[in-house]
Amino acid sequence: MRPGYDESPVNPVPAVVWLLALPIIASEVYFGLGRLGFLAGGTGAGSVARQIMVERTAFAPEFLIRAWGRRSIEGAELWRLLAYPFVHYSLTHAVFVTVFLLALGNMVARAMRPLAVAVLFIASAVGAGIVYALVAALLPGLRFDALVGGYPAVYGLLGAFTFLLWTRLGQEHANQLRAFSLIGIMLAFQLVFGILFGSSGKNWIGEVTGFAIGFLLSFVLAPGGLSRLRRTIRHR
Repeated sequence: MRPGYDESPVNPVPAVVWLLALPIIASEVYFGLGRLGFLAGGTGAGSVARQIMVERTAFAPEFLIRAWGRRSIEGAELWRLLAYPFVHYSLTHAVFVTVFLLALGNMVARAMRPLAVAVLFIASAVGAGIVYALVAALLPGLRFDALVGGYPAVYGLLGAFTFLLWTRLGQEHANQLRAFSLIGIMLAFQLVFGILFGSSGKNWIGEVTGFAIGFLLSFVLAPGGLSRLRRTIRHR
């Protein structure tokens, strides 16, 4: 076979990205088995199981708001900050998150270590939940739905990818603002999706926060990130 022709046309997804996607896929398989009647309760068991899992893993800002009021984290159920990215409202919701996770995670993993990818995903989810609760506490007259699903964490990976593109454009002396076009497209896509399917709300606060956390963490996690930042500051 000629050199180069035996290469796979699809870039293999790193193991760390599959590990992050596995809980999402496993939960959807479980819900799917329920819809097919393989779980106790008949064909409606899948919908019931999804509803129960969403209620058990969703992160409502009230958990942290009450903890701040008591000056104690007891009863705050902080584990939900780690759990909510892996359970979704619907199969469609989960599919979009998984596709973005595999695509963005694959691109980020090419430039960063596997541990860095996992840290970006988890830190973005946790940080998004904390900031979301803080904004809800500052605006008590408004309704803030619980955070459900992996978009805030995926936006963290988007922030890291934007950082990598931003630094590359800087090295090429090109317009670095072009690096932020993808998040604009993503937010517009979700706005349209939310309007069409009635799921629009204030969750975009968590998603934008996840993006910011992923972008800023990349200064530390990307190879040579800190030295690059110091050089940029000197040139300014």
